[in-house]
Amino acid sequence: MLHRKGGQSGSQGICSLTVLLLTTACLLMVSCFEGTRELSEAEQSAFGNYVDSLDVDLKGQWFDRMGVSQDADSLLSFLRRELPRNGLDPTAFFIPQIEEDLDIIHKLAFDSLGVNINEVLRRLDDNLTEAYVSYATGQRYGFVRPDKLLNRLNMKADGSGYARLFDYDIEAPDEKEARNRISSSDRLGYLVESTPKNHIYRILQTKLSTTSDKAFRQKIAVNMERCRWKINHPEENKRMILVNIAAQQLWAVGADSVLNMKICCGATTTKTPLLSSTINYIQVNPEWIIPGNIIKTDVARHAGDSAYFARNHYYVIERSSGDTLNPVMVSSDELKSGRLRVGQKGGAGNSLGRIVFRFPNNFSVYLHDTNNRGAFSRERRTLSHGCVRVQKPFELACFLLSDIDEWAKDKLRISIDIKPETERGLIYIREHADDPRPFRLSTYHDVNPRVPVYIIYYTAYPNPETGIIDSYPDIYGYDKVIVDEMKSIMK
Repeated sequence: MLHRKGGQSGSQGICSLTVLLLTTACLLMVSCFEGTRELSEAEQSAFGNYVDSLDVDLKGQWFDRMGVSQDADSLLSFLRRELPRNGLDPTAFFIPQIEEDLDIIHKLAFDSLGVNINEVLRRLDDNLTEAYVSYATGQRYGFVRPDKLLNRLNMKADGSGYARLFDYDIEAPDEKEARNRISSSDRLGYLVESTPKNHIYRILQTKLSTTSDKAFRQKIAVNMERCRWKINHPEENKRMILVNIAAQQLWAVGADSVLNMKICCGATTTKTPLLSSTINYIQVNPEWIIPGNIIKTDVARHAGDSAYFARNHYYVIERSSGDTLNPVMVSSDELKSGRLRVGQKGGAGNSLGRIVFRFPNNFSVYLHDTNNRGAFSRERRTLSHGCVRVQKPFELACFLLSDIDEWAKDKLRISIDIKPETERGLIYIREHADDPRPFRLSTYHDVNPRVPVYIIYYTAYPNPETGIIDSYPDIYGYDKVIVDEMKSIMK
C-alpha cells in the first residue's frame, strides 16, 4: 500500500481532492474531441501536489505532474466509439484496462485499492500509446500485409516457388509516423484522419452498423480490411473495368451506364492474380501463343499425336530458325525445352475466342473471349489457367471503343461472325458471300484513352449497378487466411 508522507491529515483532505478530480474526470469524458477543456490551475496544482507527496516521477506522453491530459480521455472516448464501428475489438486495443486505470487516477484511488501509482501511470501511458499507434497505423495501412500473406499460399505448378497472387504495389505500414505524431499538437486530428477515404469502406462501414449477424459482420470486417490497404483502389465515378474474382463478374463502369457480365477465372491451382493495369489494345481473331507452363502441364503429354494438334489447330515453330515443324516429329522433352513455340491459329476454334483485351502485367494474363461458351452456365467458374474469360466480348469491345461509328462496329461484327446491323454491312456480306476467305475486316484496335482495369477479390461489395452490397462465396479461401491473421483484433 502507498502512504502519503508529510502535511495533510488523512482522509478528509484525500476525500476533497478525490471529489475535485472526479468532477474533472466527468467533464473530460466526452463522446468526441470537441467540448473538452484544460484542467484549471487549481486542479493542476492539486494533482501535482498529490503526486509530489508520493515522490512519483510523473512524465509521459499522456500526462505530466500537472495532471492527465484531456487527450487521454478524448482518445478513450474516440476508440470506444470507433473500434466497433470499424469491426475491431476494443479489448485488443487495451480499452478495458485504460478505462480502469483512468478511473483510478481520476479518483486518486491508489491507497484505497492498494495499487502502485507508478505502475498504473506507466501502464496507462504505454496502453494509450500502443492503442493510438495500432489504430492509426492499422487504419491507414491495414492490419495485415496482403503481399506477405497471399503470396505464400500456393506453390507454382513446377514447384519452383510460391505463385504471386497479389501483385498490387502496396505501401508498407509505418509505425514511426504515428509514434512521432503522439507528441504533436494535432495528434487527435491525425487519429481522426486515419479513417480510410475509400468510398467502398464508407459503404461497408454503414452496412456493418445495421447487421447483427456474426458471420456477415465478420465478412464485412474482412472486406473493410481490404479497403485499408495502401494500393491503387478503384475510384468512385471513374470509367473503368472492374473484375471481382469472388463474384465471378465483370463490370464495365461508364459515366452513365454499367455493363455487367459473367466471367470464368483461374482454377484454385492456377488462381487469377489480383492486380491493376490499363487496357491498351484489342486483338480480333488472335492467335494464341501457348505459355510454357501450359505446354509442360497440358500439351507435352500429347507429343507425336498429330490428331490432337490438328484438332486444336496447334502449330509448332522452332524459335531460332522460325521453321514450322511437323508435330509428329517433336518429342515431349523438346516441347518442354523452351526451344519451340507452340501456337493456335486464330478463328472460331481458338481458346481465346474471337477477341482478346490486352493490358500490361507480370503474368501474361488478359481478358478474352472463349470457344467454350457453355462454361458461363456453371455456378462456379474457376477453370482457367489464370486469364479471365468474358461472357460478352463484343459488348465489352464497344464499351472500350466508345467513339467508333456504326460501320466500325459492323466490321467488328463481320470479323467475328455476328450478323451486321447497318445496310452497308449487310451489302458487304451479300457481295462477299462466295469469298472462300474468312472475313477479317477488323484485326486490331488501340484503346485510347486507356481504360483502367482492376482485378479485385471482395466477398462483400456494393454492386456497381445498384449500390446494394452483394455477398459472394470465398472461392479462393482468401477471407479465411485474413480472418486467421486478424482474429485477435476483430470484433
